[in-house]
Amino acid sequence: MDIRLNTVLPGATASITGTPSSGNHDAAPSFAETLKDVFERINQTQLDSAEMTRQFASGETDDLVRVITTAEEASVALQLAVQVRNKVVEAYQEIMRMQV
Repeated sequence: MDIRLNTVLPGATASITGTPSSGNHDAAPSFAETLKDVFERINQTQLDSAEMTRQFASGETDDLVRVITTAEEASVALQLAVQVRNKVVEAYQEIMRMQV
């Protein structure tokens, strides 16, 4: 059994295999590494948006479309992360409610 998870952000993949540790850790990043990479990208998107807003407010740029686009991308990325987190928490809670 091989399940691949591709996120909206390019280059972020995780792999879960049905076999115990096969020793081939170089083939795909771990789930933790993937999450870390995704959150770093979301954080960078937020920082880019803040910088573009600062540049627009100080008059360094007059490209309002780019400022708004960057802000919307950051907002959508953050909303996606929050929704994914909510689903993961729900799944964890459901698993904890299961009786063995």
